[in-house]
Amino acid sequence: MLLIIMAAVLSGCIKDNPEVADLKVGEKLPDFEVIMSDGSVVTDESLKGNVSVVVFFHTSCPDCRQALPVIQNIYDDYAPKSVGFAVISREEGSDEVLSYWKENGLEMPYSAQDSRKVYEKFASMQIPRVYISDRDGIIRYIFTDDPVPSYDDVSSAIEALTR
Repeated sequence: MLLIIMAAVLSGCIKDNPEVADLKVGEKLPDFEVIMSDGSVVTDESLKGNVSVVVFFHTSCPDCRQALPVIQNIYDDYAPKSVGFAVISREEGSDEVLSYWKENGLEMPYSAQDSRKVYEKFASMQIPRVYISDRDGIIRYIFTDDPVPSYDDVSSAIEALTR
């Protein structure tokens, strides 16, 4: 019995991967670099100077399926206004993401990541994740699946930072 209790206590205190971050509002965007589907390269440094939106998703996630059309609309309205975007898959390859994009009429650039390497610089679990950072690369808003962010949620956050 003592062994079971010790195992339960220890497992609750140990992260699977101590390198995994759980970023919070007020922290800087971590160092990252992704190649987008349009061939552009997005890094934490390239996002500085503008308000930016970093999104993590997986196309089989029901909440992500709800959020992605919202993000597409945000992209359509704010990318022309110099808001930076990095829409990044969590452990999902380019064939699956491209297929989903085509089936659902999504046009924003994305970065398909076969692993969780980039995602784990931001979080340990839960998608969708939407990080909105200010011009200095400081995260000012985080949206997850509780609740899935609406257009008004995300646009209000962007507007608050672009004034």
